[in-house]
Amino acid sequence: MPERGEIWLADLNPGRGTEPGKTRPVLIVQCRALLDAGHPSTLIVPLTTRLVDDAEPLRIPVSGRLAQNSDLLIDQLRAIDNRRLVSGPLTRIPARQMAVVSAAIREVLDLV
Repeated sequence: MPERGEIWLADLNPGRGTEPGKTRPVLIVQCRALLDAGHPSTLIVPLTTRLVDDAEPLRIPVSGRLAQNSDLLIDQLRAIDNRRLVSGPLTRIPARQMAVVSAAIREVLDLV
């Protein structure tokens, strides 16, 4: 079962329009209560290796955790069926960086 702050591989095919597709790392951002309840879907933020400098809050850099430096695509936050989670966890994001991710999600959703 995934945990908030973990990075897993997920099959996001088929992608449509600007949605990221293919099998790629995703950050689990779902709250503990839904994870504990065995909810059939999970809130995730996909990662990309196409890096963009100074793009916060839309992108948050992740370095030193995966084989390649990546950006979290905060504006691509979505719920996926748990069966799309292929394998993991690959790694875990430190609490300090998860606080940055949480703040970026709040800002993108205008919940600040």
